[in-house]
Amino acid sequence: MPHSFSSRKRNQYIQQMQASVLDVLVIGGGITGAGIALDAQSRGLQTGLLEMQDFAAGTSSRSTKLVHGGLRYLKQFEFGLVAEVGRERAIVYENGPHVTRAEPMLLPLVKNGSLGKLGASIGLSVYDLLAGVKSSERRKMLSAQETLQREPLLRPDILQAGAYYFEYRTDDARLTIEILKEAVQQGAVALNYVKVIGFIYNAQKRITGVQAEDRLTGKTYEINAKKVVNATGPWVDTLDSKDDPSKGDKLHITKGVHIVLDHAKLPIRQAIYFDAPDKRMVFAIPREGKTYVGTTDTTYKGEMEHPLMTEEDKTYLINAIRYMFPDTKVQASDIESNWVGLRPLIRQPGKGPTEISRKDEIFQYASGLITIAGGKLTGYRKMAERVVNILSEQFSKDEGKTVPACQTAKIPVSGGNVGGAAKFREFVNQKTQQGISLGLSEKYARKWSEMYGANVEQLFSRLKDSTGETNTFGLPPELVVQLQYSLEEELTATPTDFFIRRTGALYFNIDWVRQWQEGVVAYMANYFGWDIKTTEIHSQTLQSRLAEAGGLVVA
Repeated sequence: MPHSFSSRKRNQYIQQMQASVLDVLVIGGGITGAGIALDAQSRGLQTGLLEMQDFAAGTSSRSTKLVHGGLRYLKQFEFGLVAEVGRERAIVYENGPHVTRAEPMLLPLVKNGSLGKLGASIGLSVYDLLAGVKSSERRKMLSAQETLQREPLLRPDILQAGAYYFEYRTDDARLTIEILKEAVQQGAVALNYVKVIGFIYNAQKRITGVQAEDRLTGKTYEINAKKVVNATGPWVDTLDSKDDPSKGDKLHITKGVHIVLDHAKLPIRQAIYFDAPDKRMVFAIPREGKTYVGTTDTTYKGEMEHPLMTEEDKTYLINAIRYMFPDTKVQASDIESNWVGLRPLIRQPGKGPTEISRKDEIFQYASGLITIAGGKLTGYRKMAERVVNILSEQFSKDEGKTVPACQTAKIPVSGGNVGGAAKFREFVNQKTQQGISLGLSEKYARKWSEMYGANVEQLFSRLKDSTGETNTFGLPPELVVQLQYSLEEELTATPTDFFIRRTGALYFNIDWVRQWQEGVVAYMANYFGWDIKTTEIHSQTLQSRLAEAGGLVVA
């Protein structure tokens, strides 16, 4: 099985996946599927993974980008969930400090708000206890004056007090891809743009594999596996109904919208978790010279691959900003980009979108199919552990095979071997100086070191050989190196993959995407040998994603 993740070897990976019977086939390449693949493979189960879009293209690149401890779930009295995700965020941080970092969070407490000072103090204390928060990051209660000193943009006439605590911010798509890269390094096989179109059954009506279509070539394949797991997020019901039409109505899909502004338009000093006018809580988070704000929470029943922001969504978030930060005078025209994510929640009759539990649930069917639905990004590792524990029991019963216990709490994701989270700043400083010595600007040397972690060495090694290609395609050397790395080490298949899931630029640096899109498309066309028609298709797809993110297309 391969230990590489190169776009040039897609056909080889398909052939290798077909060549034998997999122990486990995971359907879905979001954070949950990636976590299952790593857990299963690290326990010695030969694992394959298929994703019908790009990895993390669904919910796992469209979240609030927080590995958070679940403070909001205290309101629903989900103490077990708070405790679990609180512990898990510390593990995620330790195993991937290059894709996770501590984020100080300010919680303004306002008149007639969703939380009072006493309730917030008790709630955050319980949160600290349940989540096992380390002493340096435990909550601090603030007076109204102290809160305004930390953030002068807050609305003073309704401010009563404040609280200061910590969450963890992540790049959700890159976290997913780093988990997958580690699974592949351990021997798993993962493919994007391969859609499962049906199941294969034996005489006892047990699933023994899948029929799959490569969406890049149109070719179809049969892939055999002893166990099949459905981890497709919002598409769980769709896939389950292919196995059993009666099992296709478990989910309540909700939509969350985030908007991105230049930081100068909303120049907050730190992340803020604040009340909207309707008492829903909204995040405003600074990142890379921008401030992003979200999220909405409404029932969704439309097209799922590319959900769109509506004028109502836009108005809601702009009004929330104006309510809490009135002096900023933010307008809808200030929105630079947006993203829309779908939450696959387990249906709970009689409950609205904000009331439904975020707990995950595992379903087992007579055909042998195992489905996992619901859950949160923060809890992906425990969700994976529960699924693979079930697989372990089945292998023991069916084959007498002993499968080791879960090991992922101690397995760094790809790029995470930096000497531990406590030493990450030291690592970044050292690698920044190394990058500068190779001719990179300090900005790029530091950004690469933070973004790629231990894998930055691979980018440094490519930097020396990028001059000729830079001249051919008119791209700057640092962009060529990132593109090369994504193609050879991250199974990038399209320009959209690169600009959204590999770099995050379409959301946080959309003008950079517009500047270099033609050169990147040309580079990839040459790399893959695309004909004119194929090149145009990929170029038009990127244009569509740019229009959607820029708000030029709304639902």
